[in-house]
Amino acid sequence: QLQLAESGGGLVQPGGSLRLSCHVSGLSFDDYAAVWLRQVPGKEREGVACIGEDGRVSNYADPVKGRLAISRDNAKNTVYLQMNSLKPEDTAVYYCGLLTGPCNGPGFPGYNEYYYANTRWGQGTQVTVSS
Repeated sequence: QLQLAESGGGLVQPGGSLRLSCHVSGLSFDDYAAVWLRQVPGKEREGVACIGEDGRVSNYADPVKGRLAISRDNAKNTVYLQMNSLKPEDTAVYYCGLLTGPCNGPGFPGYNEYYYANTRWGQGTQVTVSS
């Protein structure tokens, strides 16, 4: 059974940094691109960062380019998100997902459940950027 466990969120001041982690179990992790998504109440989930199956290709949504960096360790079934120069508008619950297509395809950055291998989602991790 697929399980995803996000961690690393918290309260940080504008300009600060956080590192999120997501451990995946229950399927072949390195068969999929991995995505970090975020969601705020009343808005649709949106992809912010994507990394290919072998970690060599990555793609970012425009609002986070140059500030966030995605990486993965396939030996640990874990995907990471290094978040730097955080802004109040980064405040959201962050989730990880597994994409059935490439990071430069129709499944990223706009969210469409059709392109995700997720049969379930983790609990997410809250990131709050505030002074």
